[in-house]
Amino acid sequence: MNSMQGELIPATQANTNLGDYETARQSFQWDEVEQQFSWHRTGFINLAYEAIDRHVEEGRGDKTALIYSDAEREESYTFAELQSWSARFANVLRKHGITKGDRVFVFMPRSPELYISILGAIKAGAVVGPLFEAFMETAVKDRLEDSGASVLVTTPALLKRVKREELPELRAIFVVGATPEQAEAEGAGIYPFEQEVVSVSADNAIEWVELEDGLILHYTSGSTGKPKGVYHVHNAMIQHYFTGKMVLDLKEDDIYWCTADPGWVTGTSYGIFAPWLNGVCNLVLGGRFDPGAWYSAIEKYKVTVWYSAPTAFRMLMGAGEEAAGKYDLSSLRHVLSVGEPLNPEVVRWGLAVYKRRIHDTWWMTETGGQLICNYPSMAIKPGSMGKPLPGIEAAILDDQGNVLPPNRMGNLAIRTPWPSMMRTIWNNESKYAEYFRIPGWYVSGDSAYQDEDGYFWFQGRIDDVINSSGERIGPFEVESKLVEHPAVAEAGVIGKPDAVRGEIIKAFVALRDGYEPTEELKAEIARFVKEGLSAHAAPREIEFKDKLPKTRSGKIMRRVLKAWELHLPAGDLSTIED
Repeated sequence: MNSMQGELIPATQANTNLGDYETARQSFQWDEVEQQFSWHRTGFINLAYEAIDRHVEEGRGDKTALIYSDAEREESYTFAELQSWSARFANVLRKHGITKGDRVFVFMPRSPELYISILGAIKAGAVVGPLFEAFMETAVKDRLEDSGASVLVTTPALLKRVKREELPELRAIFVVGATPEQAEAEGAGIYPFEQEVVSVSADNAIEWVELEDGLILHYTSGSTGKPKGVYHVHNAMIQHYFTGKMVLDLKEDDIYWCTADPGWVTGTSYGIFAPWLNGVCNLVLGGRFDPGAWYSAIEKYKVTVWYSAPTAFRMLMGAGEEAAGKYDLSSLRHVLSVGEPLNPEVVRWGLAVYKRRIHDTWWMTETGGQLICNYPSMAIKPGSMGKPLPGIEAAILDDQGNVLPPNRMGNLAIRTPWPSMMRTIWNNESKYAEYFRIPGWYVSGDSAYQDEDGYFWFQGRIDDVINSSGERIGPFEVESKLVEHPAVAEAGVIGKPDAVRGEIIKAFVALRDGYEPTEELKAEIARFVKEGLSAHAAPREIEFKDKLPKTRSGKIMRRVLKAWELHLPAGDLSTIED
């Protein structure tokens, strides 16, 4: 089914945490992983305690936990310092009436304060809601409103995008970098973060919870409707810890760098939870992508384990071998990728330039943690997702729930349950139930096949979600913003294949009477989406059409738009409007 199936890149690392993959699968038990947590002995449960405080109490308080670097700041924090600062923020939240289960959202660029806020909120028993810093007013309001968020942590620049008057449940906003005078000038309910944090004690900060109590609420785009709030609980730490150890292969002396923003699930599950549950030093680099800055960071901090995305690796590939050759990257021992399928040519390039294999990993916001991966002790087939994690059963199902034989494309599904599986879609139980429509299975919405050797191969999204540079974008959300523009009568959005970003957003637009299709209008419409939603949701291409293909019920037929774009047969048109 795939000519790439025969290519194998053998494992070269010795002494991996996983060891032999097949042996690990046969002997695996989740309850053995649970024994690694202090709560297994004490009964006192909180992810932030396990990730930070436990290391302090076991004598590792002076170890560097966080290295933060951007153009203006160069800071490091020990586990003891993170314990104290996060405890103080937990007590700030308590002072303002936050109790277990309340939603505390964080909307800011990567900074030490972002990580302190997330850890502090978890210590207080709150459910954390991270927001990507590029979100604009509509995207921020939709997520804060749906979640019923009580608290927001943000910056002066991003505060301008928060429609406070339309969010009655939002009762306190902590502004990082604001003076008391600036906060007071913004009106009631606005507080200067730094002043609040230093005004309280670091004592008695932890709210003990149950494993099924809420941990984090990540909003992710769907193909229809508004973004959906994927709800995870403290039990997910079992999978975060285990995959950090076996997939990331984290060891005590590692310097680990996950390039993902905590606004997305990789930036929390594997940018916060997995490394710190494993007691590892975590590098955070602020600022935008820059090949020189990235390579320089690997050289300067002697990064050993690097987790990034196919888009970034393709851009580094585009910068050329000579760009990498200017830096000493010999500290790297393990390189991984996530967010979209990793092109075989990137795997080959990484092997040639970095002298390291790049290990693709597959999972989703909804799964909470890695499920199908390439492991440092296992041969890689370039282009393959790899094999299921020990403790995970994956299969390819037909629409009736029958397991398909090798090399047959179908629904990629995971046998339920597993520790980090989402527990609900916030305020949308019917959407949650759709994922489990085949009894005993989570149906991912991805199409794939499994080869005779047990490797899985991703084929595409069964729904219409666009994956651009590793970020999932719901076409409905973009279309909704497009039709708010006065010139736009109708809009349909698709993902168009792109060599660098995986997909780009292309919009098909029918104009209202009185508007002429011009290049200036295209630029204006794209800017309107960028400023109203986010930069990553703005169409990179716009094509004007007299009318768009719709079903008789008025639903835009995106598959027809995609067929037009890719010059493919449009398929069944029996439901088209005319």
